[in-house]
Amino acid sequence: MKEKDSSEERILGAAKKVFLLKGMAGARMQDIADEAGINKALLHYYFRNKEVLFDVIFKEALEQFFPRILDILQSDVPLFEKIGTFCAEYITMMQQNPYLPLFVLNEVNKQPEQFKEKFWKNKDFLFLKFVEQVEFEIKAGAIMAISPAQLFINMISMCIFPFIARPLWMMSSGMDEQQFAHFMEQRKVEIPKFIIESIKNRIL
Repeated sequence: MKEKDSSEERILGAAKKVFLLKGMAGARMQDIADEAGINKALLHYYFRNKEVLFDVIFKEALEQFFPRILDILQSDVPLFEKIGTFCAEYITMMQQNPYLPLFVLNEVNKQPEQFKEKFWKNKDFLFLKFVEQVEFEIKAGAIMAISPAQLFINMISMCIFPFIARPLWMMSSGMDEQQFAHFMEQRKVEIPKFIIESIKNRIL
């Protein structure tokens, strides 16, 4: 049993590397077998085809990516606190899995209908709490009129862009890994500060 678990872990680790590098379309079972240091027959014994293996890896990626974020969006904390927590948690997750967002976005863009059918059933409602909260704060006069969708995209894009553009940004800015990590820690504060200041209703 331990040997089986060890083999599966090795295969999943290898598959994750290959799928992150080549995507679903470009990856081959032979590539994964070579990365795991096993023969192709043994790989097929554990996972009958590439699609099954990809589904396992992609589901694991989503389970790392979405639950905590959705919990924050559905929470009852005040809007400004929610924005700060969201940005900090999102960046922390990206720091732990820097290649995850590009992997997820690439695959969702390639197969949006399959993604919705397999992984996103009945989840649309999870953003309603955030939408309702933004609309409430607008009516209360606490923030200026803004589309909840625009606000949400601003939050995500400001967090995710440095990771997607990381090689180019590090090259052009001259940052090393340690400096980039420090830069992203600063953004956990700077992003919510910038967003909150931009939507506050200053007439009050």
